[in-house]
Amino acid sequence: MKKTILFLFIILNYAVQAQNIKIAAAPNLRYVLDELKASFEKQNPQIHLLVTFGSSGTLYQQITNGADFDVFMSADRTFPEKLKADGNVNGDVNVYAYGKLVLWSNTIDLKSQSINVLLKSEVVHIAIAKPEVAPYGERAIECLKYYQMLDKVKNKIVYADNISQTAQYAQSGNAQIGFLALSLALAPEMKGSYLLLDTKSYKPVDQGIVALKGSKNKDATEKFIKFILSKGCKPIFEKNGYTFP
Repeated sequence: MKKTILFLFIILNYAVQAQNIKIAAAPNLRYVLDELKASFEKQNPQIHLLVTFGSSGTLYQQITNGADFDVFMSADRTFPEKLKADGNVNGDVNVYAYGKLVLWSNTIDLKSQSINVLLKSEVVHIAIAKPEVAPYGERAIECLKYYQMLDKVKNKIVYADNISQTAQYAQSGNAQIGFLALSLALAPEMKGSYLLLDTKSYKPVDQGIVALKGSKNKDATEKFIKFILSKGCKPIFEKNGYTFP
């Protein structure tokens, strides 16, 4: 009987101490966050990460409207900076990694191509995330403008709600080519080829993280952000297609 009571006490004590951190994350983080989540929870077994993915602009709107999140991991720093300006953030906006933009296709071999592949007749549709809500979509438009190609291909563009849906369009064949984050192009199930685009053709994809003011788990949230910004996480980000200054 005493052992049973002791066991129940331990379980109840753990339940009281256990904390959930709700993270709003850009879809380009889907695969790298799996690894980061496993590492963090191994180091902090009493903290559980609950991740919701969505375009950065959509998540920004949800947070502005009172959505219950502790941390926002955006695909750029613009939306976190807006939240900070509105008084919805604790602390500073920190850049945790820099993303890269690629062209990806599972029907066209892009390894020996240039961006001019977009002009070819076999490219009927080009998938791009909506630039008003998705930073990688915004960078895609910047890239097309840099190469003076936007007017030439605008009738081919199909817009997706976020970068994950952009990948789905390209993967399914609904679009022959998609502008993706390198992190998604490196995912195991993405069996096509990609062309890494010159970073001078678009603004840096400086991905920002913030602690949100409404967080009920401030200590755990601060611990998670310190973990993401730590040197130990850099190799994980790098092998998933991200860089650092």
